[in-house]
Amino acid sequence: MLPYTLYYTLYMNIAINTRLLLKDKLEGIGWFSYETLRRITKQHPEHHFIFLFDRKYSDEFIFSDNITPVVIPPPSRHPFLWYIWFEMSVPPTLSKYKADLFLSPDGYLSLASNVPSIPVIHDLNFMHYPKDLPYLYSQYYRHFFPKYARKAKRIATVSEYSKNDIVTQFGIDEHKIDVVYNGANENFAPLSPTLQHETRLKYSGGAPYFIFVGALHPRKNIANLFRAFDAFRKTKDSNVKLLIVGQKKWWTDEIREAFESMEYKNEVIFTGRLSEEELIMVMAAALAMVYVSYFEGFGIPIIEAMRCSVPVITSDITSMPEIAGDAALLVNPFSVESISEAMLKISFDEGLRNDLINKGSKKSQDYNWDRTADLLWKCISKEL
Repeated sequence: MLPYTLYYTLYMNIAINTRLLLKDKLEGIGWFSYETLRRITKQHPEHHFIFLFDRKYSDEFIFSDNITPVVIPPPSRHPFLWYIWFEMSVPPTLSKYKADLFLSPDGYLSLASNVPSIPVIHDLNFMHYPKDLPYLYSQYYRHFFPKYARKAKRIATVSEYSKNDIVTQFGIDEHKIDVVYNGANENFAPLSPTLQHETRLKYSGGAPYFIFVGALHPRKNIANLFRAFDAFRKTKDSNVKLLIVGQKKWWTDEIREAFESMEYKNEVIFTGRLSEEELIMVMAAALAMVYVSYFEGFGIPIIEAMRCSVPVITSDITSMPEIAGDAALLVNPFSVESISEAMLKISFDEGLRNDLINKGSKKSQDYNWDRTADLLWKCISKEL
């Protein structure tokens, strides 16, 4: 018979907040959860995982036999409901299932539970730009996330930039924080010239296009992207269009006014949300990715574009220089001129394009979900 201490090391009940595993609605943190958890649960059959959902779940998210799915009401998509779910619903569930550890891929913890906890805090945008969020959301994040960080046994985050930001903003010991870089969907890959042509015919009438992928959130700097594209089209005779892939969830007055004031607004194409297959096609057929956020904890579309052999224009601040390295054209996101000049360079300098494509293909290999899962498990293991 195994000594108790050895048995305890070999078998743990690990509860995980999986409320962002939503069928056909995976976004940034949802994809992080999906890609890491499907690997970790299969690779570690010696442990039992309790997946905590806040609504009916899809069986596709129950990756292995060592997972027990549990639905805990109420569905939590609002600050008041967040509080009820994490502070009132989660603690008794952790007790019921005798959880030894609570992992939260979206960073939220339960202050009412004594179970050792690990949040994945992806970025602190709400500390730097609180007005970019609805008032109650911003207040919730700014009040609770410092508490979560102090309560956590360990913290995972997705870049050295975010790690240093957590240390600075919340006064957390850097040795308590592990960097767990994001991966990128392995299905993103270059297209043949024929498929590129067919994709452009479908989405842009055959014209080349810059692409942006992401929620139309203020920090994605969509207003300056519109202004820069307009300046680019005014400077050079070109048929290049701008393809915007994502939902108008945060369509602010500034974004609307920037768009309405464009001379070339008819050259902007809004696709809305696309399926994975459609997204890969439009990404790989693009002239270039333009991803000029003024704040990112990582920036997964940068790597997805590189995997597709599409050159990237991105910002020279926060995490983006760290993630892109020398494999992207870096710009000042607050300067319309800087962004538009990069568009000109990448459109008409074939040597630059080829150099960025080659460097990007190599750089993208640094980021994959296998590595992400391994790094996250290493972080978890420090508490087992």
